[in-house]
Amino acid sequence: MPNPIITLTTDFGLRDPYVAEMKAVILNISPDTSIVDMSHEVEKFNLRMGAYFLASAAHYFPKGTIHVAVVDPGVGTKRKAILIKTRHGCYVGPDNGVMALAAKNQGIEHVYEITNRKLMLSRISGTFHGRDIFAPAAAHLANGTPATEFGAEIREIVTPEFAKVVRRENLLVGEVLHVDGFGNVITNFGEKELELMKIGDSINVKLGKVWLKMKVCRAYAEAKPQEPLAIIGSHNFLEVSITQGNAAKTFKIKSGNKVTLSL
Repeated sequence: MPNPIITLTTDFGLRDPYVAEMKAVILNISPDTSIVDMSHEVEKFNLRMGAYFLASAAHYFPKGTIHVAVVDPGVGTKRKAILIKTRHGCYVGPDNGVMALAAKNQGIEHVYEITNRKLMLSRISGTFHGRDIFAPAAAHLANGTPATEFGAEIREIVTPEFAKVVRRENLLVGEVLHVDGFGNVITNFGEKELELMKIGDSINVKLGKVWLKMKVCRAYAEAKPQEPLAIIGSHNFLEVSITQGNAAKTFKIKSGNKVTLSL
């Protein structure tokens, strides 16, 4: 791919040299690559937040972009290092669910376990696979190395609970993916679930133990100040919000809580 793009999503922050080390490895192998920082401020070890950030932004990158995601509390254990090839691009990182939402949204075509030592750094740390395995893998992909060269194809990836929506009769059960800085409660109900729900002017939502009938709006300002509402957010996930208020605080909801919708 001419002028390849590699994005980086991590929980490393910018205080330490970890991000710079990954970029140095990439540029040594693939000097013409453009590196884009998706985010390095994912909460430490928070796979759900990392998955949400990645799924929100990956869609807007050009076809063929390589996304590296390193939120990896299991680094050094038997968890797999994987390469996911989708209809739109590639994902490189640990098989722990951090790439599941984004990859599934783009249509998974093939998954390979990264085992070819020739496509890694010569010395593999037990604590920094982002630098030693994932960064070089992404750089070699950017150089045109076929995905089949990285290792054997595998059939399944880890799909965490936050990437799943369960149907029970006339109910859909999901969970809160993220609470943003405005207190909007962003659920994991995406495009497929929204089509199934055939949303009208209102929707029944269960937060915690309480059922609420909410107005479905196209903009926050369609509801009165301090009025709860449901809205399809800018990343195509269903949100529970309060106009000029904080839904998460009002309903005492946090990331990971269950959310139920009545069809």
